[in-house]
Amino acid sequence: MEKTIISEGKTTNEAIEKGLKKLNVSKDCVDIKVLENEDKRSFFSILTPRVVKVEMTLKELKKDHNKVKKEIELNQEQQEKAKQNLENFLKGFVLKLPSGTTYQITTTMNHINVEMASENLGYLIGYRGETLYALQNILSSIAGKGIENRVKVILDIEGYKAKREKTLEDLAEKVAKTVIRTKTPIKLEPMQAYERKIIHSKLQQNSKVETTSVGEEPHRRIVVSLKK
Repeated sequence: MEKTIISEGKTTNEAIEKGLKKLNVSKDCVDIKVLENEDKRSFFSILTPRVVKVEMTLKELKKDHNKVKKEIELNQEQQEKAKQNLENFLKGFVLKLPSGTTYQITTTMNHINVEMASENLGYLIGYRGETLYALQNILSSIAGKGIENRVKVILDIEGYKAKREKTLEDLAEKVAKTVIRTKTPIKLEPMQAYERKIIHSKLQQNSKVETTSVGEEPHRRIVVSLKK
């Protein structure tokens, strides 16, 4: 497939729309350069048909599931230190939460798991997990106090992540079917890296569609399109 094309139209928007249709991508997936603008017309060209030309080049789309990040390993002493840091914070933190709130901390060489449970912690999850991920970042900072290596904390509240994973897997299948039927790419709403990975993984074995990520954090999102 061509990476750069020249598209023409009576207006800039028309030229761009024709180019996007030819490339079968969304506007976020291309760099656009106007070669001939509809506003720049001389007296002698006023009677000739108006033609606008744009150059459209496909961006290099990075796939999140192709990124390989080296995991930071924590030794036993660092794991214990991180766990104690979290214990010191969470003991006081849960006193401000609904009665009966519990938490559990487990450690691995690569990250610390924190699970919180209660019947009324929805406000700590927030819309699409925004509050949960913000709290997760805070806990990571607290866990890493006095430790040279960065400590990664994975937080779950009331089993939210398992429920969200099922929702995202169902969404991935639904979107894939729509893309196959309409032959038109679909751009999903911005998601956390953890959530994008679920979509990528679910559709990785699909023989008819592919997934790419576009944009910058925190507005990075997935585009599902037909395989070229």
